[in-house]
Amino acid sequence: MSRTRPTPPRARHRLPRAAALALAAVLALGGLVTAADVATAPAAQAGPPGQRSTGVNLFQWTWTSIARECTDVLGPAGYAWVQTSPPNEHAQVAGQWWTSYQPVSYKIESKLGTRAEYAAMIATCRAAGVQVIADVVVNHMSGQAGGTGWAGTRFSTEQYPGPEGGYGPQDFNDCRTNISSYGDRYQVQNCRLVSLQDLRTGSEYVRQEIASYLNDLISLGVRGFRVDAAKHIPAADLEAIRAKLSDPSVYVVHEVIGAGGEPVQPREYLGSGDSHEFGYARHLKGAVQGGNLAQLRDLRSASWLLPSARAGVFVDNHDTERNGETLTYKNGSDHRLANVFALSYPYGWPTVYSGYAFGSNDQGPPQQANGKVSEAACGQGTWTCAHRWNETAHMTAFRNAVAGTDLVQWWDNGGNQIAYGRGDKGYVALNKAGGSLSRTFQTSLPAGRYCDVISGAPTSSGCSGTVVTVGSNGQASFTVPGNGSVALHVGAKAGGTGATPSPTASPTSATAGISFGVQASTQWGQNLFVVGDRAELGGWDPARAVALSSATYPVWRSTVALPAGASVAYKYVRKDASGAVTWEGGGNRTTTVPASGVLTLTDTWRG
Repeated sequence: MSRTRPTPPRARHRLPRAAALALAAVLALGGLVTAADVATAPAAQAGPPGQRSTGVNLFQWTWTSIARECTDVLGPAGYAWVQTSPPNEHAQVAGQWWTSYQPVSYKIESKLGTRAEYAAMIATCRAAGVQVIADVVVNHMSGQAGGTGWAGTRFSTEQYPGPEGGYGPQDFNDCRTNISSYGDRYQVQNCRLVSLQDLRTGSEYVRQEIASYLNDLISLGVRGFRVDAAKHIPAADLEAIRAKLSDPSVYVVHEVIGAGGEPVQPREYLGSGDSHEFGYARHLKGAVQGGNLAQLRDLRSASWLLPSARAGVFVDNHDTERNGETLTYKNGSDHRLANVFALSYPYGWPTVYSGYAFGSNDQGPPQQANGKVSEAACGQGTWTCAHRWNETAHMTAFRNAVAGTDLVQWWDNGGNQIAYGRGDKGYVALNKAGGSLSRTFQTSLPAGRYCDVISGAPTSSGCSGTVVTVGSNGQASFTVPGNGSVALHVGAKAGGTGATPSPTASPTSATAGISFGVQASTQWGQNLFVVGDRAELGGWDPARAVALSSATYPVWRSTVALPAGASVAYKYVRKDASGAVTWEGGGNRTTTVPASGVLTLTDTWRG
């Protein structure tokens, strides 16, 4: 929680934080969901190869703008999920961004759009292969003395009539004063956060009201939640609320800002979701601006970080870009380099932050006279559209292509120049020095001509940017520009060759599809795969098996394009967090690919 905040008229208002979306397992009601489950959204037809594992936080974007962006950019780029700003009805003040974080009811109606627009956005994004995660504010209601909310709900201090989020004085904690000491657990979790009225989340009634709100969002198709100000809610209360959700497979990530010496820490919240790792973003800023990228080599094994599979990571978010805690778009090439690192280094579940330019901390997004936020327009006005940069959009495809590989071939000059590979799937070099870096790098990439995705993309005849040739010995000679980077991966070869077909690609006229589905219960860290006798199914090699999505848990499912009319033998396998493989029992399953369209199978795991 940022502690230095502006003081708007009538009351002070907290400066909330968002981050993405990223993802890991959540303990709930016998079924467990992992970050990979939510991250592996159904692929858009134009999507890049590989497993999707990167989210984007389109801060203060309207629902209609997000829907358009899912179709035009996010799906084709390979983003797995999009995090929306809070969709609830909020107080009307003077157009500041933080009004979204001052609920007056749980109606899905806000300056960002209507309930119908929110539902339509979810459907559009999912059709593009992008899941939706909602930023939810459940620690508190508004900090206003009274007034009328965006959707017409009248409220006053400790009186919020509902029907959604109907609260009276008895539904707020007994401490009516602001938090004065972050070293006092009771104050942090029971007193008011800069005048925001703190809900009594230990109450069964309040827990049910919150759960009903979240269940309403689930009914619209939301697949996960970023819990705002989770640090100010006891972990046990969030676990109790989690147990009331209608779908135990939804993803939850908590905003818990860990700080040395404070009693409330992110690890406490892993019983009901992941936590954001603010320490990672702070450290990344220090390395990039402190003259020593080489110190990042072993960052993933730092004892002070959350386990990688439970960490939601980001370079910046809407709080930290205002309080200076992390790098921001205002840092230019430093910010872009940090995004390249975060999307190529094997730690956590990254969310790319994309907001708007601002001159003062309270400044809201572009909006109309009535306070309704204007449609986002990239290349116009103040929207940064950081998620469209090559350092983010193209690196999202890089991360998809290298999914499941380890860090290899690390090189550094002891200071501000580093390079490393991701198995035999990708290679990246970062140069924070002012001058260019020219050398021969040792990669583990297969021989071939690759496109540097930072400078361009594959074309039908080559690359729109720099072409890098990797020899049979894995060596490649190229130049990394000053304050820049180079990134190569197997899905971006010159002339468009070498891209691995997406396991969920739509069938072409020469192929049809099989939607493999298996009903199976899992424990934390476990995922389901299908493997079979065809190359598209890994050729019986479990290391190349096709990952199944848990979006419809307990049925795990994925569609695979296969030759029309072909006979297929297959089985399901379970992999745990350590990589151990368990084959289902019984003999091989068999089926025949249809002449056209998609054959949907729903099998049951055989013990």
